[in-house]
Amino acid sequence: MRQIGTLRNWNEERGFGFIAPTQGGAEIFVHVTAFARDGTRPTVGERLSYELGRNPEGKPQAVEVVRLAVGSSRPTRSVEVVAARPRTSWLGITLIVALIAVASAWGYKALADRRHRAELAAQPVAPTLRSPSSSVSPAVFHCDGRTHCSQMTSCAEAKWFIRNCPGTKMDGNNDGVPCQEQWCN
Repeated sequence: MRQIGTLRNWNEERGFGFIAPTQGGAEIFVHVTAFARDGTRPTVGERLSYELGRNPEGKPQAVEVVRLAVGSSRPTRSVEVVAARPRTSWLGITLIVALIAVASAWGYKALADRRHRAELAAQPVAPTLRSPSSSVSPAVFHCDGRTHCSQMTSCAEAKWFIRNCPGTKMDGNNDGVPCQEQWCN
């Protein structure tokens, strides 16, 4: 039940004061957190409407105080309700968005790599030519995005790729002989 009283004294430094109830009786303790957060401070002598509550020690105190001179009809929330509401900072939101972006990029790259490997596996493998006297026909191989020795099936294929396809990474010492440790010993 709402009660009405007058603010009898106020300690600005410590943020509390006492209300004298209109119907009489002992003065009621009031803390600054019981007032609306509108940027103004309580003043001695103003009329207040309040609910009677209890502090953690069980003593009576005013809660949900409304300043009647201000004309606010909506009581403020108690400290417990305001403290329970989560607040998200811009930094937290930015970090969450960044994590989602990184995870999405990583997932997209993994999916693209998997599709590329499936496409390579579906392509027919070029036959290896064992005879040193036969020449490699350009129609046997084609540039398909492979760049590493582990993706080749023979020395002839690696040599054809290094000569005809840009961006290969198979001649580490730049001597013109690719895949020396795997295919072209």
